[in-house]
Amino acid sequence: MTDPQRPAVPQDASRPPRVRVQRRALHGVLLLDKPLGLSSNDALQKAKWLLRAEKAGHTGTLDPLATGLLPLCFGAATKFSQVSLDADKRYLATLALGIRTTTGDAEGEVLERQDADGISAEQIAAACAAFTGEIDQMPPMYSALKHEGRALYEYAREGIVIERQSRRVTIHAIDIVA
Repeated sequence: MTDPQRPAVPQDASRPPRVRVQRRALHGVLLLDKPLGLSSNDALQKAKWLLRAEKAGHTGTLDPLATGLLPLCFGAATKFSQVSLDADKRYLATLALGIRTTTGDAEGEVLERQDADGISAEQIAAACAAFTGEIDQMPPMYSALKHEGRALYEYAREGIVIERQSRRVTIHAIDIVA
């Protein structure tokens, strides 16, 4: 028998009812210093949730291992995100010479180690010069580049290799700072 004065208990009483958060129209750009270990989309979703924004987008993907400025666009500003996507970017990277990994970055398992002590600064500068200017670049399997709606790294984690086309990219300069 049910008591009309008492509300019915939901089937799954262990879970609180979901509360719908009121979203708000928010327009502008937030310059976020993305922390290490967070994907660009995770950073966007957290900011969108915290600000309760209706519409949001980011202006390009930073690797989860990368830190740095990630512009987040809200509301009407999302219309301009393509301008930032197409803009020139600047990166500061730390490299480990003599190490080859499964993913081509610091997250992968080390496949090979070689002594890099004999490599001179001139040899490093010459190698960097070969990557300067307009070059054809083959996207790595461990990248956020999409294929049929999925990031390439998702296929790579499943052991699936997708045929990729090289892309023409421009690298304006590589400066060795240390």
